[in-house]
Amino acid sequence: MNDYRILIIEDEKQMSQLLEMELVHEGYIVDKASDGIAGLDKLKNADYDLVLLDLMLPGLNGIEVCRRLRQFSNVPVIILTAKSEVPDKVTGLDAGANELLARVRVYTRNGMFKNTKNRLVVNDIVMDNEKHQVWRAGKEIELTKKEYDLLEMLLINKNVVLSRAQLIEGVWGYEYEGEANVVDVFIRYLRSKLDDGFEKKVITTVRGVGYVIKGD
Repeated sequence: MNDYRILIIEDEKQMSQLLEMELVHEGYIVDKASDGIAGLDKLKNADYDLVLLDLMLPGLNGIEVCRRLRQFSNVPVIILTAKSEVPDKVTGLDAGANELLARVRVYTRNGMFKNTKNRLVVNDIVMDNEKHQVWRAGKEIELTKKEYDLLEMLLINKNVVLSRAQLIEGVWGYEYEGEANVVDVFIRYLRSKLDDGFEKKVITTVRGVGYVIKGD
C-alpha cells in the first residue's frame, strides 16, 4: 500500500471501473469523477498526485479540463484514449494495461512530486509560472507564449511520450485546423533556444510517436 492518490476522470463506467480495479490492485488510492466539472471540483478540494483524464467527456471536454486545471495546479495528467466507443476503449486499455501502469509508476516512484503550483523543475530546466520565466542551468530562456505552453506540457508530462495530436490539442486547442506540422516547427524553435550552448539535448524525438522530455 502507498500514499499516492489518483483521480480518474472518465464518463464510461466500464472503463472507469477497470482502471480503478487495476490501480487499487497496485496499491494506489483512487477517486473517480464521471464528467469534467465534477473532476475539477474534486481537484480544487483535494490533493492528488496524478490524474487520468479522458478527452471525450460530456459537458466539459478533457482539453478544457486541462486548461482550467493549470490555473491552479500542476498535478501530472495522463491522457486516456480519445476513442468514443466503450468496447474499443476497454479493449485498448486491456491491451495496453501494462504500459499504462508503467507510466503511472514513473510518476509515483521515489517521491518525484517535487514541483509546486508555480514552479516546474526537470533536470536543469526551471519554469516559473508566476513570473512566466524559464531558465536552463541558471540561464534565462526567452520564449513566445506558444513555445512556453508547449514546453510546459512536456515538462508536466516528463518521461511520457506525447503524440503530435495530444500536443496540438493541449497547446493549440481541440478545434485547431492549421498546419499539421505545427508541433514539429515549434519543437525546432524550442530546441534552438533550449539547447544553444549545451551538449545535452532537452527534447527527445520518438520516431513515429511524438516527443518527450526525460528527467529524474
